[in-house]
Amino acid sequence: MKKSLLYCAVALFSFSAAAVTPQPFLNTQVQFNQSQQQADILVLLVPENTTDLAITKWSSASRAHINRAMQVAEFTGKSGSKLEVVAPVGLDVGRVVLLGVGNPAELSRAKAEELGATLGVHVNSTSAKRVQVNSQLISDTALNTHISTALAHGMELRNYRFDRFKSKPDARPVQQYTLQVTDVKASQAQYQQLHALAQGVFTARELTNLPGSSGYPEAFANYAKQVLEPLGVKVTILGPEQIKALGMGSLYGVSQGSDKKSHLLIAHWQGADGQPVALVGKGNTFDSGGYNLKTSSSSIIRMHTDKAGAAAVVGAVQALAGQKAAVNVVAVAPLSTNIISRDAQLPGDVVTAGDGSTIEIGSTDAEGRLILADGIWYAREHLKARAIVDVATLTGAKVGALGTVYSAVFTENATLEQTLREAGEKVQERVWPLPLDGYDGIIKSRIADRINTGSPGAQAGAIFLQHFAADTPWAHVDMAGDAFNSSAKGIHPEGSNGYGVRLLTEWVKLYQQQSN
Repeated sequence: MKKSLLYCAVALFSFSAAAVTPQPFLNTQVQFNQSQQQADILVLLVPENTTDLAITKWSSASRAHINRAMQVAEFTGKSGSKLEVVAPVGLDVGRVVLLGVGNPAELSRAKAEELGATLGVHVNSTSAKRVQVNSQLISDTALNTHISTALAHGMELRNYRFDRFKSKPDARPVQQYTLQVTDVKASQAQYQQLHALAQGVFTARELTNLPGSSGYPEAFANYAKQVLEPLGVKVTILGPEQIKALGMGSLYGVSQGSDKKSHLLIAHWQGADGQPVALVGKGNTFDSGGYNLKTSSSSIIRMHTDKAGAAAVVGAVQALAGQKAAVNVVAVAPLSTNIISRDAQLPGDVVTAGDGSTIEIGSTDAEGRLILADGIWYAREHLKARAIVDVATLTGAKVGALGTVYSAVFTENATLEQTLREAGEKVQERVWPLPLDGYDGIIKSRIADRINTGSPGAQAGAIFLQHFAADTPWAHVDMAGDAFNSSAKGIHPEGSNGYGVRLLTEWVKLYQQQSN
């Protein structure tokens, strides 16, 4: 009996710690054409103040019915407004949905994506399998393409599901979306760019959602490799012994108490010549806090999301490779797991980072900056990056300062700040600058070159990391609180939202343009 119980326990542990592999994310399909197709739902994109729907090939009875419904419902086409007409007269569809787009010239990409998410949620509440989206009331060809493709992108982003651990998952949305557009070729090309971006977001969501026992450092790195290499990305994975040999004691020390030791993932998309820009993402795959143990059950249960920064940089490189972007970019993901054991790092210990400087461990729960320090140093020293942006779920102090509407950005480089803010506005992953100057001595250590704690907390983390970038143009994005949705909202389902992928993807291309 004892032997049988022991076997079951071992088998259970082996299952929970098994490595995961990539899987398809969507069952929906999107296509573009210029003609009306058979559909269960017909969606009309309606500009504001439209009073007469003059739709090609509609009978006068159909037109009169829909126009009358608009008048009764006082539907004006205001952005985000929606009106559904069931069993429309003279039309071979079950439902007509009028979706207001406001003034098409003023409809931002982010707002159009929100409309797509709204549409996706509505369609999923029906049994419809075929959805036709008619955009002919948007007469400007460029705006027609812009709005239609962004709408499809938003629908896809909302339809993601993380269900790999459910024995009987709910059925995923299965629809064929056909978008009737003015310029099919341009729409297809723009959609392919956004679809590649969506795939990067999905990868980031998946990696962040993985529980600690499934998304540990080696498993994370191998998952990323399987996704990235088929796209032409060069992937290098350094194991714990290589990390030790390179002197990266700051990264190694965080995982020394775990049997899942630290790894370093390097993923290089060379779509252009010259020095690369580096994206360094915090990849703490589970954070117990170490001996500075997290004591809130509501907090610790989400600590598998502490790898969201690493997931974001992997997703951004995947997106750029999928887009065949003409950029030279490398993702660096220092990966660790912060566990208590007899071998774990202790408060008061001193470690030596890759650059040879020493760090006093003021708190084992300030581990993110420890692993990022060696990641930033590696990008500077071994990859010769011309600019470095690191991204991390780093400090609760950032949430106290900015909440979750903005991430905090710390930099002394005006070009980096300006381009990050511009990229963030475009995709609504917004950043707001916080200062670095005026905080002399906040990470001073009595026994080492610096300590990994200080107050105010967000500045202490940023100033700590700034040292390891040295003279390389550098920015730190503290995205604490931004990477997880407790409930579905807009383009994001419940759970990990892939925050940072869209910001960094846009930023890399923007920085490439402005720094050439």
